[in-house]
Amino acid sequence: MKHPAWFGLPFIVLCIGNASTAAEFTPEARELAAVIDSMDVERHWPAGTHIDWETGLPDGKPGSAGGKHTHCSAFVASVAKRLGIYILRPPEHGQTLLANAQYDWLANEGPRRGWQRLGGDAEAQDYANRGYFVVATYKNHHDEKPGHIAIVRPDAAKSASELRAEGPQITQAGGTNYRSTTLKQGFADHPAAWGLHEVRYYAHSVDAPIGDPSVWAR
Repeated sequence: MKHPAWFGLPFIVLCIGNASTAAEFTPEARELAAVIDSMDVERHWPAGTHIDWETGLPDGKPGSAGGKHTHCSAFVASVAKRLGIYILRPPEHGQTLLANAQYDWLANEGPRRGWQRLGGDAEAQDYANRGYFVVATYKNHHDEKPGHIAIVRPDAAKSASELRAEGPQITQAGGTNYRSTTLKQGFADHPAAWGLHEVRYYAHSVDAPIGDPSVWAR
């Protein structure tokens, strides 16, 4: 990936405890982190409000019945599209229960679209730190209830013990939107996801230069 000079973003180094660890990120991981942070998830994709899936802004339409609708899957799909990567998204599938559908799509169709399944927490963090787009996905045991999906963000400061205790670092929309939190915290509303190790990780290479507007329409 080329440095996105025209993209208009500062060269971002994540807050990872001390400056010496910043060099452990690849340049591709730094660029990826900048794109993820540019989406400003904590101010967009608000739970309980119908939104435009790409922008995360309220679109004035009535929300879904049956509880506080969240937008984890729409956020992941929007970032993926920004990077020129396809993951199941509108209009191929509506926003309702999209995370469960993405879980199945990644397992069945994902490999044909460049996705590879990863082995676990440490491998997911390693791939993110090398500049791959990595998602963590969980399917609800009840088809009528939502699952969850989040982006594994680069974080070179994560130790092996921290990964075992709390999982990789993620960015997510959900009941609470987090620019950066642990997988254990982000998936807390789904106890089986972390407690029973039911999260699956998938990675996709970012082949197009980040910030190239020609990839956004893919």
